[in-house]
Amino acid sequence: MPDQSPLRRGLGAALIACVIWGLLPLYFRALHGVPAPEVVANRIVWSLILLLAILAWRRSLPELWAVLRQPRLLLTLVASALFIGVNWLVYIWAVQHGHVLAGSLGYFLNPLISVMLGALVLGERLGRLQWLAVAVAGCGVALLGLQAFDALWISLALAFSFGFYGLIRKMAPVGPLVGLTVETLVLGPIALGFMAYWQARGQLAFTVAPPSLMALLVAAGPLTTIPLMLYAFAAQRLRLSTLCLTQYIGPTLQLGLGLLVFHEPLTPAHSVAFPLIWAGLALYSWSAWQQSRPATQRPA
Repeated sequence: MPDQSPLRRGLGAALIACVIWGLLPLYFRALHGVPAPEVVANRIVWSLILLLAILAWRRSLPELWAVLRQPRLLLTLVASALFIGVNWLVYIWAVQHGHVLAGSLGYFLNPLISVMLGALVLGERLGRLQWLAVAVAGCGVALLGLQAFDALWISLALAFSFGFYGLIRKMAPVGPLVGLTVETLVLGPIALGFMAYWQARGQLAFTVAPPSLMALLVAAGPLTTIPLMLYAFAAQRLRLSTLCLTQYIGPTLQLGLGLLVFHEPLTPAHSVAFPLIWAGLALYSWSAWQQSRPATQRPA
């Protein structure tokens, strides 16, 4: 029998990463007194420090310098950095302003948005069942647009910003750890500039916060970096269909938090739209699973 331990480790890493992402609303809500832009700035700065330390420990800094010496690749990562920065800002703002459900919807939509972008931009071919999955989920989004438009922009901004981020990173020949380091290097001067501006105006929460809040802000670094490293570890050991299924754990946990912990209202539009989007995800996941099976295991 083949050794199953790499698969188990990969699945375990993916599950831990997705659970961390799913529980992040609890963390961001604990920072409700800190404006979302400052939370993002701390997330960038502390992530950059941790990433540089990890690269130094792994003796991978030459890989970072090699990327920085390639203008075209660097420009590509500047674009991905802007998309992930927008994604972080919108999501943190949404959680702090009571829109956890809208945030979970955005991440439920993301796999299907990524599929659509892959077909339209990269020319990846989709089967009829996959196009049907996108259409069914699109009906759910259209329903929200008609009846719950006030928060739909959050879901679409999250889905498209992360979708374009994934698309750009797919086209960039760089590893996940080095790529994220370059992105935080790009965003770092912007974050530090804003923090210096807020400090000069006496508005920087970090410098006046109690130690517990300061620790929470510093924790933004590992809470950003660790799940990404775990997921990259899992991606090297799991089939794509299995990896795609684990992506639904995070938004499912976020949905549960929004309903059961933060007591956000589930509108009639949400009650219909979520099942439509889940149906689209189920159709796509079934199709991806069928395609990933060895030919000898498929029905004749």
